[in-house]
Amino acid sequence: MRRIGLAVVLIACSCAPYAALAQRQAPAVIGFLSSRSPGESASVVEAFRQGLNDAGYAEGQSVVIEFRWANGQYDRLQEMASELVSRQVALIIAAGGDRPVLAAKAATSTIPIVFTGSDFPVRLGLVASLNRPGGNVTGASLFTSELQGKKLALLHELVPKARLLAMLVNPTNPSTATAIEDVQKAARAIKQQILFLKASSDDDITSAFEAVARQRAGGLLVAQDPYFLSRREHLVGLAARHGIPAIYEFREFVSAGGLMSYGNRITDNYRLAGNYAGRILKGAKPADLPVQQPTKFELLINLKTAKALGLPIPQSLLVRADEIIQ
Repeated sequence: MRRIGLAVVLIACSCAPYAALAQRQAPAVIGFLSSRSPGESASVVEAFRQGLNDAGYAEGQSVVIEFRWANGQYDRLQEMASELVSRQVALIIAAGGDRPVLAAKAATSTIPIVFTGSDFPVRLGLVASLNRPGGNVTGASLFTSELQGKKLALLHELVPKARLLAMLVNPTNPSTATAIEDVQKAARAIKQQILFLKASSDDDITSAFEAVARQRAGGLLVAQDPYFLSRREHLVGLAARHGIPAIYEFREFVSAGGLMSYGNRITDNYRLAGNYAGRILKGAKPADLPVQQPTKFELLINLKTAKALGLPIPQSLLVRADEIIQ
């Protein structure tokens, strides 16, 4: 009887460390909710993984990432957010504009949420303030609304004799109204006429470019929008087909053949989101992590595209460009 009892004790003791080790090594589950699509988001997902790695976490080892992609169908986001909450994920990354973080915030008030880009996190009620978010949400701001006037000025400098310039916006984006107001104010300052066009689908985008050509607008400002970024090749292709000089928000457009972009690097925001995710997994609270704001903005010019358009780039723009693609 003593031998049996001793054997049971030895088995229990030998199993206990392994069970404790398995429990300690159970990977945390991160929900990744995006309004975009996986194929065209490869670079930002890699930046997010890098931020996680810098914080000491590796996908497949210490963390598992559950991806949910809306593919531009914003009405799917709420259901996807609820799925991640029911999955009891450790935190949610809300990627691709304001709509995913609004959906995530509506689905949970307890699970930490980190957004990769929001123009007006305070105005939208996502956080109490930038320095002290105060709830379960924090992340990185894009600061894009304030850039719309600057982008219009750059486009006007590129085509100073244009009687009419156009702006393409997505009416489903919560920041659209403010972006339009900012551009209207900037346009009045330089006495520039603006044609506003709305698009939230491929057909809408095609029709908008046809309208730009029909109205003989001298250039196009494409507003910051996750759907537009996802459809950058379509947008750039239409601009080339119709011979329209266009300025965009992110360098990804210029890399795809777009003429010009001005803004911050979106990959920096995703890297920061990965770092914040790591800090939260280690015990930090979103309420105490300030919303980060970009400090560097870059101007990119694609000379190859300019040549195809037969458009000379003013020296004043070339000397200010942070990067020129030949």
